[in-house]
Amino acid sequence: MPTYFETVSKSYADVPITDEGIDTDGFLQATEGVVKLFDLLGNAAFAIVQNDMNGNVKKIRDRLLASPAQSTTLEALVRNEGKPGDKKRPATEGLMWLLRGLDFTAQALRRSLTNQSEELSESFTKAYEGSLKQHHNFIVKGAFGLAMKACPYRKDFYAKLGEPQEMVHVELEKWLAALEKIVKRMQAYYAEHNLAKGF
Repeated sequence: MPTYFETVSKSYADVPITDEGIDTDGFLQATEGVVKLFDLLGNAAFAIVQNDMNGNVKKIRDRLLASPAQSTTLEALVRNEGKPGDKKRPATEGLMWLLRGLDFTAQALRRSLTNQSEELSESFTKAYEGSLKQHHNFIVKGAFGLAMKACPYRKDFYAKLGEPQEMVHVELEKWLAALEKIVKRMQAYYAEHNLAKGF
């Protein structure tokens, strides 16, 4: 049985990162794989996360297709979309929200890998409290709370990631480390250019 990581078109570990920045197309391909990862959690409550991610991926891909030469890296895309202070920068805003969702996902899976006796519902709840919760209103917090409670048992989720489990853990660690690196780099870029406050 192939592992989840063998079924996605691109792993974060394979997304090119150069002095110019993070390859936009590679990042989007890898992120489309994350949306499929939420399918493995097997609960409709996670549709809220998937829909949000899909919507933000579309905003970034639309910008890439509209201005490919100016959007080869995530940094270039953000730099070249609109002028500072413009309220209409859908791809820049979409990427910011996508990074928040990916940070939440990375924190949850990192907790799960590190604390092997912890159930997913706890890993995801703690990750939500440390990432997305501060950005959400009362209604969205409630929806996410339901989703966290709907996490499958840890053993069932890891079984869906594939066999052998040793390989799953190796691949997950590699994928996760690469995702964390990308999220950290882009969060620093947004902070350095004071971009998050605009949205």
